[in-house]
Formats: sequence, C-alpha cells, structure tokens
Amino acid sequence: MAGNLGELEQLVLLALLRLGDEGYGVTVRHELETAARRQIDLGTVYKTLLRLEEKGLISARIGPPTAERGGRRKKLYWVLPAGHRALDRSLEALRRMASGLSTALEGR
Repeated sequence: MAGNLGELEQLVLLALLRLGDEGYGVTVRHELETAARRQIDLGTVYKTLLRLEEKGLISARIGPPTAERGGRRKKLYWVLPAGHRALDRSLEALRRMASGLSTALEGR
C-alpha cells in the first residue's frame, strides 16, 4: 500500500484519469502543461509514472505499433483501484485543510 502522494503524483494520476485509454508519457506531459499549467520535463513524467507503478497505484501495458511513432509502441498507463483510493484520500485531505480558508486564500 502506498503512503502519502506528492503533488506531482497527484497531478499525474489526475492526468491519467482525464486521458482514459490514451495515457502515456507524452500525453500525460501535455495534460500537465495544458490543464495544470505546469512545465514538466518528460523524464520527470516517466520517473513519476515508474514510481506510481512501483507503489501499485497504476499499471501499464505495451500498446500496438503506431505509424505516427514510426512503428514504435507506446507504454500505456491506467489507474488501478488502489490509485483511485490513494487519490481520493489525498484530495480529501486537501479539501479538509482548505476548508474555511477561502478568505485567507483570496487575499493572496
């Protein structure tokens, strides 16, 4: 069972959920850039995916070769039930911590 999630791990899990069946390194990075407005090195994305996989929160499979990649295969990722639970706990903790702080947060 995984411990607490870091911010980047949370964002990567959310990106994978948004991407559905199309979650691989490049698309995850694109989601982070567009939805989260975060510039993340592709190597950092892959390191985070590997860490989440080692924690048992995501799984991966090798997809079929694609013409757009010159016949190379993509490693596709998806969130496992344990990843859903870890993300739920992490987001709930953030909601509890932020509860009642809207005035303090708006002033910044």
